[in-house]
Amino acid sequence: MTVTQRFLKYVSFPTGSDEGSAAVPSTECQLELGRYIVSELQSLGLEAELDEFGRVYSFLPANFSDAAPLGFIAHMDTSPDAPGENIKARIVRYEGGDLCHIKAESFPKLLNYVNQDIIITDGATLLGADDKAGIAEIITAVEYLLSHPEIPHRGMALCFTPDEEIGCGADHFSFEKFHAEAAYTVDGGELGELEYENFNAASAVIRIHGVSIHPGEGKGRMKNAVLIASDFVSRMPKEEIPACTEAYEGFYHIHDIEGSTAEARIAMIIRDHDMDSFLARKAFVAELTAQLNELYGAGTLELMMKDSYYNMREKILPHMELISNAEKAFRDAGVEPKIVPIRGGTDGARLSYEGLPCPNLSTGGVNFHSVHEFIPVRAMEKMVEVILNLVK
Repeated sequence: MTVTQRFLKYVSFPTGSDEGSAAVPSTECQLELGRYIVSELQSLGLEAELDEFGRVYSFLPANFSDAAPLGFIAHMDTSPDAPGENIKARIVRYEGGDLCHIKAESFPKLLNYVNQDIIITDGATLLGADDKAGIAEIITAVEYLLSHPEIPHRGMALCFTPDEEIGCGADHFSFEKFHAEAAYTVDGGELGELEYENFNAASAVIRIHGVSIHPGEGKGRMKNAVLIASDFVSRMPKEEIPACTEAYEGFYHIHDIEGSTAEARIAMIIRDHDMDSFLARKAFVAELTAQLNELYGAGTLELMMKDSYYNMREKILPHMELISNAEKAFRDAGVEPKIVPIRGGTDGARLSYEGLPCPNLSTGGVNFHSVHEFIPVRAMEKMVEVILNLVK
């Protein structure tokens, strides 16, 4: 099966994760893809397991003995930020200009792929290259090695995780089942990107408790939670948001607000590459909550904040051979590597802090988490080459 065929099969499975779910994994649909991947790996002749937490583990043994196994990790879930069911993916030849619903003026990276075959959707859903492209590339490389036993290669430890998009992909990771001491996540963007720095990340939920009463009798008695939520948002830094930041610049991102007079809820994420700045951002949110409680009454605003992951840079620096090896693997595939900071995070960020150094490789996808997502066929084919170069 080609990497394209495999990818198109995977995206036919809806696998959106759900931050509001207490289940593990957060959605049953992720298990459906996990079961399919297990059966696929078994059909290739490998042992594979879907554990009770929805993680798929497998291992391709080495056919020579003098190199340690290398791990590869990708995630099965798709982002809840855009619709992910009934994905209608298709391959189109891009000749320049706009590509169906993807407008070149708004998404200029599209112009880098003139005269290439590109996989897109009908514009109603995301595509799922984040991160089903990574899974397809890894398994296609495994299949190639199994069909070419004359090629010497090191062992490959595989893990495909659920719930990465909601910060839980590294939860319940089994180091006993993952037979490698170093790994790569294949979860990045455009072809050639190589990443070992990421945001420090936290999530925050502010619950606002109002007082609802008939509007005709509200004077001095009503406490409108919606208006208090609006006050909170108005006091946030206006320029420190994703739409106004890039590269190493941190941000606050309010991604969900809901409420009524009686109760309101604000959900946000906090990001910064620098740890001191990250701590200052968290302190700002806590202080703003305290100030509004002084204004509106103690207990009106209730803050719940938790860290999601940290910048893996300091954990990768002692293992920079992983970066130089990846740079060589890209170049041997005819791709110029580009080291960039991740304006987000991966399972590898958490796993690096738990003892498994795990930088991130590109998948080739573009415009993740949106209905404008696409991936060039050539990029996926090149990533299969890169993975093979790493293990040969």
